[in-house]
Amino acid sequence: MSDDELDRADPLSGLDATRAAIAEACARAGRSTDSVTLVAASKTVPREVLGKAVGRGLHVYGENRVQEAQAKWPALRAEHPGVELHLIGPLQTNKARDAVALFDVIHSVDRFSLSEALFRQGEKQGRRPKVFVQVNTGLERQKAGVAPSDTDMFLEICRGKHELDVIGLMCIPPVDEPSEEHFVQLREIAERNGLTSLSMGMSGDFASAIEHGATHVRVGSAIFGNRAYPAA
Repeated sequence: MSDDELDRADPLSGLDATRAAIAEACARAGRSTDSVTLVAASKTVPREVLGKAVGRGLHVYGENRVQEAQAKWPALRAEHPGVELHLIGPLQTNKARDAVALFDVIHSVDRFSLSEALFRQGEKQGRRPKVFVQVNTGLERQKAGVAPSDTDMFLEICRGKHELDVIGLMCIPPVDEPSEEHFVQLREIAERNGLTSLSMGMSGDFASAIEHGATHVRVGSAIFGNRAYPAA
């Protein structure tokens, strides 16, 4: 049976292998598997597949877009109240209200206007999602994130003036560079700011990320197989 045929037969064909790889990476790093949260990147995954995933013990999900999450998750969470929902894609400031209402954790806080909008919506709604600050460790022009040299100051504003519940940092390394150097850089920034959570590592490099201290890995295709994404 080909990989494509296996994906159609079992849309969660990679879940067991992903869990095993996480356990192996934790063993190499001398860490407990409980120290790593698997965030299943569920962009374009149908609700019926997600319901099956919850039934197999997968309880933390990451969506890239607020609108797609709004269409899928309210009904699913009514059926599965233990599910935790993370926003792992970029967030527009004008979507802050919806994001605060829907998500438990936001991984992509990267500018002052967004930090302020999340603060104001948190005050209005009486709800404070946990947040990660996204750091553009590769200084890529096309990619969101705070520059590493500006991160300390940005964190001070987020945690002080805006009173956000910042739990850690997130990065997406450049595709044409070794991920490890970016994982090390993110960990060093987190350590000097007293942060213990690191959202880093995706399907291609999550094992390495765990060995370099990741506490949250965002894994999609390794679990759900290859997917056809709509045009942006």
